[in-house]
Amino acid sequence: MAVQSVTVNLPEPLYERLVRRAQKTQRTVEAELVDAVTTSLPDEPDELPADMADAIAALHLLGDEELWRAARQGLAPEKAADLEALHLKRQSDGLSASDVEALAALMKEYTRILLVRSRSAALLKQRGHDVSVLHQGHEP
Repeated sequence: MAVQSVTVNLPEPLYERLVRRAQKTQRTVEAELVDAVTTSLPDEPDELPADMADAIAALHLLGDEELWRAARQGLAPEKAADLEALHLKRQSDGLSASDVEALAALMKEYTRILLVRSRSAALLKQRGHDVSVLHQGHEP
């Protein structure tokens, strides 16, 4: 991949924010800027199904508190129980056609939630937050 050199004019507050993040992470301002642009641009449309791309498209516009909520969301307990029951049924008895459809729908929802959680965590990290608490199951 070729590296293109360009000059970018940034508003002073944004530049200062990048400088602080670069100092905090012991990286260059350029590395912070590349990281910020990379994580804030939506994935290419052909890389994700449309509904999945839509789920994360505007996350970069959310405030930190909203991102924390998105990063902590999970599958509703009753849906998680249904998902587990279908997995167990698949292993023991096999699934009917309607069970396969239900499992596919639950897996799609679970995948969407994981995508939103991971993108939210990446954006929070990019903004300088310690997201390790998400792995530990603690509130920030």
